[in-house]
Amino acid sequence: MKQRRAPVATQNLDHANLSKMAESGRVHATHIVGQPGGWAVQVCVNDQEHILTAQRSGGVRLFKKFETLVAYLQGLGIDHFEVDTTDYDPLTVKTYQRPDRAAALRQAHEAAAYENWFAAQVEASLQDPSPVIDHEEARRHFAARRAALKSRPH
Repeated sequence: MKQRRAPVATQNLDHANLSKMAESGRVHATHIVGQPGGWAVQVCVNDQEHILTAQRSGGVRLFKKFETLVAYLQGLGIDHFEVDTTDYDPLTVKTYQRPDRAAALRQAHEAAAYENWFAAQVEASLQDPSPVIDHEEARRHFAARRAALKSRPH
């Protein structure tokens, strides 16, 4: 038995607008359409097909994992949908790594480690039982040492 293929979407729809439409009950039908690389979402609103787009790129939003897509739709209150696997190829779905995020996390961890080290150094300094010398006394002490060094024969 051949599955009905979802119609081609004519309008783009971002998350904010889809959320509003789902909340107001204007979504009449939802189709999950397999694509090379993942799953796309098409919804029917007022007899027009809309496709969910990514907010940053404006391109079709693809979900790599079907479970993530189902959770996303359930979060919007959409729990009935048709699935079209015609163009889905699990071999083209690849997870991708974001080296920019890895670098940012590494920097955040390094910064946190430095902050901890610095706080420990400050605390150790505050707890140090050595006598404290005020600024003027330190200036006089080092001025005397400089004078002694200058007066030495070369």
